[in-house]
Amino acid sequence: MHTAVLHYLTPFIDKIETRDRLTEDEKDALYALPQKLVRTAARSRIVEEGERPTHSCMVLEGIVYRSKLTASGQRQIMSFHVPGDMVDLHTILFKVADHTIETVRSAAVVLVPHSAILRTAEEYPALARAFWYDTLLDTSIQREALLNVGRRDARTRTAHLLCELAVRLRRVGLVNGGSFDLPLTQIDLADALGVTSIHMNRVLARFRKEGLIVVSGRSVTIPDWKALVAIGEFDATYLHLEGPSDLHL
Repeated sequence: MHTAVLHYLTPFIDKIETRDRLTEDEKDALYALPQKLVRTAARSRIVEEGERPTHSCMVLEGIVYRSKLTASGQRQIMSFHVPGDMVDLHTILFKVADHTIETVRSAAVVLVPHSAILRTAEEYPALARAFWYDTLLDTSIQREALLNVGRRDARTRTAHLLCELAVRLRRVGLVNGGSFDLPLTQIDLADALGVTSIHMNRVLARFRKEGLIVVSGRSVTIPDWKALVAIGEFDATYLHLEGPSDLHL
């Protein structure tokens, strides 16, 4: 019946089922949601601050980020989102987007109408809880990002962000042998961590010199996971993973 679109929301369903097993009816209800696959070029804006979105989006491929601009045009990246993340469920109720959502490089996102999500949530309480959980998880990640930028030095906050992205990418099967694709520029990292791009360059150069990370093109390898975790003061509790938080790559 819906074989053609069956795969689109599978990453989101897999994410839900790490916490709660869905019934076949509940999974069918998600698969039956109207879905539009959009493939984007690098630096494409999915949602613009001030817009009135009619759809929420799930990341299918690539990485997207939330950001805001100061009056002078300086960018602060608030969070990164990986495959399986429903980036903006909150716009169902907030109506006006208070930040911009943009792709890092080419990406694929799945757009789902707000009206359809609301109807499904009303009909299936377990799915309403799943949608709610996803927005709460976003908030938890934002709290940790605020602590990271506000109270940790540049070396610590950089290690912390690399650990977080590695764990989140590992959860969706995108880490292989301790290596993962990280298509972020030094400017992206600097704008996420509240430092200058020059300082970001110095921190990463020191990490490479110390053997904490190995960078080859867009691929990042973490040879000594425990060392990077210690430097970043990284505790994955805020990611609310099922199972032990001391994950190894």
